[in-house]
Amino acid sequence: MPLFYQQNINETTRLGVWKIEEDESFFLRSVPLQRSITHPNKRLQHLAGRYLLPYLFPDFPSAAIEIADTRKPFLPDEQYHFSISHCGRYAAALVSSTQRVGIDIEMITPRVEKIKHKFLHPDELAFVHSQAIPQQVELLTLLWSAKEAMFKWWGNGEVDFSEVLRTNNFTFSAEGIIPAIFLKEPVKIDLKIHYQVREGVSLAWVVQ
Repeated sequence: MPLFYQQNINETTRLGVWKIEEDESFFLRSVPLQRSITHPNKRLQHLAGRYLLPYLFPDFPSAAIEIADTRKPFLPDEQYHFSISHCGRYAAALVSSTQRVGIDIEMITPRVEKIKHKFLHPDELAFVHSQAIPQQVELLTLLWSAKEAMFKWWGNGEVDFSEVLRTNNFTFSAEGIIPAIFLKEPVKIDLKIHYQVREGVSLAWVVQ
């Protein structure tokens, strides 16, 4: 079974990461393809992400998913809050019956260096540059994952990643917690972003 990682966050919240080794027919037996996606790999990622939802909670009503104007998928009756992410051959999902959630998974690649000034505050850049050079690409990818998870948790449209989604310094390791703040006036919310970095993949999630 290609379940890469699974965790029960609490009694009402579950997380799963699927390593995609199947073809479309495997997923289509369990979940519908609800929108037209022409690129085969993106279609497979989409299906794997949707497959994880009832895998984590068997009564998850996949057919009832709608897409908001902000492109965030949701259930109209909010029976579950959920977030989906995918990259390469991986799909991740986070589902909760009680709390708002956000998740992001990224392949670790030097390409993130090209956009670091777009999503990091100068204080965050200084933190990255204070770390050992071999770790910096992993750390940049992780901070991108963390901010994407925060953005999905927020779920209400565009925000400035460098100013509104802010992370504080932390001890970087293979897994841990990043202290963060959502700063969209007049809203100020302290967040804890949990993360793992393993096998060339960065995973970050928020439950709050």
